[in-house]
Amino acid sequence: MVTRKARARPRARPAAADKKVSQAVADSAQKIWLAGLGAFARARVEGDKMFDTLVEQGKGLRSRAQGAADEAMAKVRAQADSASADAAGKWDKLEQVFEDRVSRALSRLGVLTTREVGDLSRQVEDLNESVRSLMGGKPSRSPRATTAKRKPATGTRKKVKKAASRASRARRA
Repeated sequence: MVTRKARARPRARPAAADKKVSQAVADSAQKIWLAGLGAFARARVEGDKMFDTLVEQGKGLRSRAQGAADEAMAKVRAQADSASADAAGKWDKLEQVFEDRVSRALSRLGVLTTREVGDLSRQVEDLNESVRSLMGGKPSRSPRATTAKRKPATGTRKKVKKAASRASRARRA
């Protein structure tokens, strides 16, 4: 014969223990409710003070943040000014290098500068006056008047130098 095992039944708690647990839960809920009411009452009474305190703290943070922003802006402006000055200096240097190279290239090609043309014009005027005086004639016009009407000298340096040396030889002779 097969016997059945008796099922294990859960133990029944004594009624006194159940009452203690339920009383503890009720007491705890009551305390939580009272704590919430107390917090609400305190916030209502001290709410304005706390609000004012938070506003003061916010003002302090704002002034510090504004100071930091102003400092950062000053640094950025200083860096921008420095970069601008550097760029201007480099641009001036580049311009000078360009002018030097153009000047050298024109010199190699035999193109006269404005100053050299002016010097040669004065030399030619002097030579013309010398030739007129050697030929017995009087200068008809002032040297200044002749330069205003004449076109600037054209040609290469070599041609002008040859003409000047011929005129110089003619004067000596």
